[in-house]
Amino acid sequence: MEEDEIVYNHSLPLQIRFNDMDQFGHVNNSVYLNFYDTAKTDYIRTVCPNVNWKADAIVVVHIEVTFKAQIYSTDNIAVQTAVTGIGTKSFDLTQRIIDMDTNEEKCVGRSTMVAYDLIERQTNPLKDEWVKAICEFEGKDLRRKKN
Repeated sequence: MEEDEIVYNHSLPLQIRFNDMDQFGHVNNSVYLNFYDTAKTDYIRTVCPNVNWKADAIVVVHIEVTFKAQIYSTDNIAVQTAVTGIGTKSFDLTQRIIDMDTNEEKCVGRSTMVAYDLIERQTNPLKDEWVKAICEFEGKDLRRKKN
């Protein structure tokens, strides 16, 4: 899916904390991943029904980040999240951090998430109710076609 085709139905405003800053006066690049994790967790809690956080995990197996502009302590930011594809055991996310005042895109991240059983310590197929809920929330069928 092309980046300009992505519709972000989930947006989470975030507060920038003092300890997010580095010696250069902007948010340290390692903190961006924490911002993305916070928004991923909120997305799952908001969209997917019946997640048992003691047994179910959704873990990152791949992530790539493109930094586009610095974030400063005075910026009002939000992380926008969209699921862009769903497989049997995994789904792809595209996230971006924007300045809410200017809509400037600060960073774009793409990740692949895998369903993981914390008790059995193995990957699991995504639950059908999660797939259905994500597709409904995103407004389209995101299941990858099997070849």
